[in-house]
Amino acid sequence: MTETTEAKPRKLIPISQPISVLPSDIARLYTHLHPIIILTVYYFCFPYLVADPVSVLFKALAPLAHLQITYCVVCLPQSSGGSTPSPTSSKGPTTRKRVQFAQSAKSKPTSVGSRITPAIISLLLCLSLSAPLLTVILILFGAPLTTHFWHNLLCATHISLLGVLPLFYVHGVNARMWREISGACLPFDEVWGGLVGAVVGAWLGAVPIPLDWDREWQKWPVTIVTGTYLGWFVFRFAGEYFLRGKRIEFD
Repeated sequence: MTETTEAKPRKLIPISQPISVLPSDIARLYTHLHPIIILTVYYFCFPYLVADPVSVLFKALAPLAHLQITYCVVCLPQSSGGSTPSPTSSKGPTTRKRVQFAQSAKSKPTSVGSRITPAIISLLLCLSLSAPLLTVILILFGAPLTTHFWHNLLCATHISLLGVLPLFYVHGVNARMWREISGACLPFDEVWGGLVGAVVGAWLGAVPIPLDWDREWQKWPVTIVTGTYLGWFVFRFAGEYFLRGKRIEFD
C-alpha cells in the first residue's frame, strides 16, 4: 500500500518591519500635528456633515487628500520600488539582514520634490483601486445600495485616503507586502495602525445606527465616518507608541 500525503498550503511568513518616520525635525513635529489637524477640522465640519453628508464628504476630499499627501511627503519614507526578499530564498538571519538593510535604505531622506510624484501616484492608486473595493465591502456588510450609493462611495473614499494612501506610499505595489497587508500580517506602526483603526472604527461606528434614539446624526453614514476618523486617530498613536512591532495573531 502506498501512503498519500496531502500538500499543506504554504503559510505566509511575515518579514516586514515597522515603518519609521523620516529622521528630520519637521517630520517628527508634523507626524504629531497631522492627526490633530485632521480631527480638529472634522470636529468643526461635523454639524454640516449631519445636515448634508454627501456634499460635505465630497468637499472634504480635496483638503483631506492634500493633508495626507503632505504627511507622506514630509514624514514617511517612500517605496523603493524593489522586491522584498522571500524568506524561502535564504536562511533566517540572512533574510532578516536583507530586510533590515532595505528598511534602512528606505528611511534615508530624499528631496521633497522627488517624493511628491510617488505621493500623487499613491493617491491615484488609492482612488482607483482601494476606494471602489471598500465601497463593495461596505455594501456586502449591509450598506444601502440603491438609495445611498454616493454616501457609500464617499465614505469608502475617506477610509481609503486615511488608511490606504500612506500604505501605497511606503510599500508601493510590492506584491509580497500587499499579501502581508491583505493577511493583516504587518507589524504595528503609525501607518498600519491608521488603517486598522479606520476599519475597526468604521465597524464600531455602525453600532448606533439601529438604536431608537431618533437622532439626526444616526443617519447613514455619519456614524461610520465618525468612527473611521476616531479609530484612525487612536490606533495611529497606539500603533506607534504602544503596539509598535507587534502583529495581529489569529492562532
